[in-house]
Amino acid sequence: MDLAALGECLATPACVITQGAAGLIAGFLLFLVAAGLTLIFGVLGFVNFIHGSFYMFGAYFAYTAYTLTGSYALAILAGTVGAALIGAVVELLIARKVYDADVLLQILVCYALILIFDDVARIIWGDEFLSMGMPEAFQRAPFFVLGGVIPPFYLLLIGVALAIAMGLALLMQRTRYGKLVRAIAQNPRMVGSLGVNTRLVYLSVFMLGVSLAGAAGALAAPVRSMTIGMGFSILIESFIVTVIGGMGSIAGALIAALAIGLVRSFGSVGFPLFTEGLIFLMMIGVLLVRPQGLLGRPVREL
Repeated sequence: MDLAALGECLATPACVITQGAAGLIAGFLLFLVAAGLTLIFGVLGFVNFIHGSFYMFGAYFAYTAYTLTGSYALAILAGTVGAALIGAVVELLIARKVYDADVLLQILVCYALILIFDDVARIIWGDEFLSMGMPEAFQRAPFFVLGGVIPPFYLLLIGVALAIAMGLALLMQRTRYGKLVRAIAQNPRMVGSLGVNTRLVYLSVFMLGVSLAGAAGALAAPVRSMTIGMGFSILIESFIVTVIGGMGSIAGALIAALAIGLVRSFGSVGFPLFTEGLIFLMMIGVLLVRPQGLLGRPVREL
């Protein structure tokens, strides 16, 4: 514990801006993964423990596409679409068969898929740590704001993540598809009785959710190393975000993810050996005050 260092950082604009930018980057990437997770759980009721594997595949697909083309834009597209296509196969062949099953069975099925996906990734990309490297367009001097350092790539990540968050919000709140998804989340049998192909909607929601994880993996590829099982840690954090923000609440996921990113960033200054503990303490504190999460709906007692 080094409270003096944390106090000095908070009193220094340069440190606040530098650590704040790093926290926002981590938070927005975490939000993309958690948003897909909470969307799938909120609509399908499926505890998607394989969500981290789609983050991993998104990073590996982006790495491969960038190696072949040299285009980071194509790399992001490859990571997003690749994860969505794998998600379609998983949903059609496996996930939809256990939507109504016990949670334990869902977790066991997901754990088996995690092991399979890790082995598939190991066969294709090997066991070694891989690094995409910074795209050439962003290999330039950082911006300085009040002495704080903000790399140009950070601005891209924040901009893309914000655009995706706004697009997802508009999709869910302002479009017929969004209204249909929200209706199915409330009463799928009633919607199905009106002639809507609910299975097709389920498939689209699952693909949308895992594509967000793939996009996060692709966006993070230039600044994070790729290795087998890399999705596990962000999966745990994503579930924490879902719990803190409220099950099924995308807005809550955004608030929780940014809070976790900032706590992790500034916590590494004052509590370098207890950063993970701070996140769990924050989750416990929120649940003690609001068991349903920040923006979750209260559970009605029977």
